[in-house]
Amino acid sequence: MTDVATTSLSAATGSSAPPPAPQKLDDLMLAMDVVDTLRHQENLALKEIDDDVRKAELVARLKQIYAGQGIEVPDAIVEQGVKALEESRFTFKPPPPSFARTLATMWVERRRWSLIFGSAGLAVAILGGAYQYFVVGASERAATASRIEITETLPAALAKAKRTALDEAKVADAKTKATDIAGRGEAAIARKDATGAKAAIGDLDGLTATLREAYEVRIVARNDLRSGVFFSPRGGATDTRHYLIVEAVGSGGRALERTITSESDQTTSNVTMWGQRVPKSTYDQVAADKRDDNVIQNTRLGEKRRGEIDVRWAMPVQAGAITKW
Repeated sequence: MTDVATTSLSAATGSSAPPPAPQKLDDLMLAMDVVDTLRHQENLALKEIDDDVRKAELVARLKQIYAGQGIEVPDAIVEQGVKALEESRFTFKPPPPSFARTLATMWVERRRWSLIFGSAGLAVAILGGAYQYFVVGASERAATASRIEITETLPAALAKAKRTALDEAKVADAKTKATDIAGRGEAAIARKDATGAKAAIGDLDGLTATLREAYEVRIVARNDLRSGVFFSPRGGATDTRHYLIVEAVGSGGRALERTITSESDQTTSNVTMWGQRVPKSTYDQVAADKRDDNVIQNTRLGEKRRGEIDVRWAMPVQAGAITKW
């Protein structure tokens, strides 16, 4: 009974196929070397590999090659190498182009791509920064400066110019003129007209300068100079115009320069002497004064006082002046 059981067990064990033995690394390396040898003799391999008869001859020839090198290679290994070449098992085939392949390639070459992208990014940053500062920034700075000017700088300057002019004004007409000019400037600021506001400030400064002036308008009474002239623009006796040659004398007896527009040719000049138009009666009065002793006793034609705009005339005068005679 024991023999039967043993026999049965042996039969059962013999009937199952043993698991395949794992391939040794040396065998795998030999197979790869066979493929490499075939690759180096590519012309031979390509001719022989499709013919079963000649494939056997190729195996024999390969064994001879290895035998000549002192290497013993089993037939199974040689056949495995030939089969691997047929299947291209040990041949690298690059994957077809794809987005994944591109990403993988870029990852492998990430150092080079980092330099490329880093340089490009730096260039973009520099260009962007330059554009932001010189174009966008300049426009924003100009807009900010313009806003500050019309909302802060000019209103403050206008208020100061107005206050200064009013402080200098000593008569009603001077105060009225300062207020009117300031009103024009305030209206310009309200409509954001910087040019108009600046013009008003300039006019107020000019008014202040006028109000600060103080001088006498004196008739020139020197032997080497004429004290008066007359002429007729159209050649008629009824059109004769009379002028007294005068100068503005400030403190210390110094002649001041004045801006005069000549009615003869409408030119404006800065002069220290000009001809002030007067009625014939005033002209004759001065002429009679001079005929007595060839000296004009009363040379004071008018006076400009500080805080006032106009000259206070001591004798009757007319509008108009000349700068050449």
